[in-house]
Amino acid sequence: MDHPSGNTQRLVTLAARCGYTAKGMVYITIGWLSMMATMGMGGRNGGSSDAVRELASQPFGGVMMTLLSVGLFGYTAWRLVQAFFDAEHKGRDWKGILTRLGYVLSGLIYAGIAINCIELLLDNGGSSSSTSSQTRTVMAHPGGIVAIFLVGLGFLGVGLRQIWRGWHHSYEKNWHLEQMSHRQRLIAANVSRVGLTARGIVFMIIALFLCLSAINTDPSDARGLGGALRAVAEQPFGPWLLGLVALGLMAYGCYCLVNARFRNVNA
Repeated sequence: MDHPSGNTQRLVTLAARCGYTAKGMVYITIGWLSMMATMGMGGRNGGSSDAVRELASQPFGGVMMTLLSVGLFGYTAWRLVQAFFDAEHKGRDWKGILTRLGYVLSGLIYAGIAINCIELLLDNGGSSSSTSSQTRTVMAHPGGIVAIFLVGLGFLGVGLRQIWRGWHHSYEKNWHLEQMSHRQRLIAANVSRVGLTARGIVFMIIALFLCLSAINTDPSDARGLGGALRAVAEQPFGPWLLGLVALGLMAYGCYCLVNARFRNVNA
């Protein structure tokens, strides 16, 4: 497929940078709400839908929902460009195809969050479908249990990959390092390491619950991001652990903001 250029490239750049900004805001809000819950100052251990609802309830919430939806649709567009134009040269071997398929799925997930923003903007209440209900729907189809188990393994793989990326700084090859000062590089690297590690751990918890759901053929065992955070809170020293994870998710949001500013998004 031919690579876009000129005006198209400028649109791709704008979409990607707006997308990473919107994604960063969602994760910072998720982490902040969990931190507030840990400190007994309100908040909740929720996922992206809860974060979006919280943002919608703030002053100028309508403006915020409009900007978020535009940004998240921009992120979806960037993910599709990554997948179909092979913007990051992943290739056409099995590993490259799986990576590019992951870009498509990631884009669709954030398109769903963007649609939720629009529903809230239109005062339709937004999507309330839980991970358990979605799992139940999938399990009702032939091969659904196997599909849920494979999705769980997929989350496990992504979680491990996130931790590996965080500790090996592989994300830096995607940054315009020449545009960053030494101090900016140091701060960005440490924040990214913490953020990617925290997100990786949460994804591995989600993977555990999805795999258990498939093994026990019980959709109620499945949990999404919010459920994973609640599981952390239920452990010994749960508030302390949850506080660390919440800080990590906010760090991941900051990592997204670094990508918004310095990531190479040439298609």
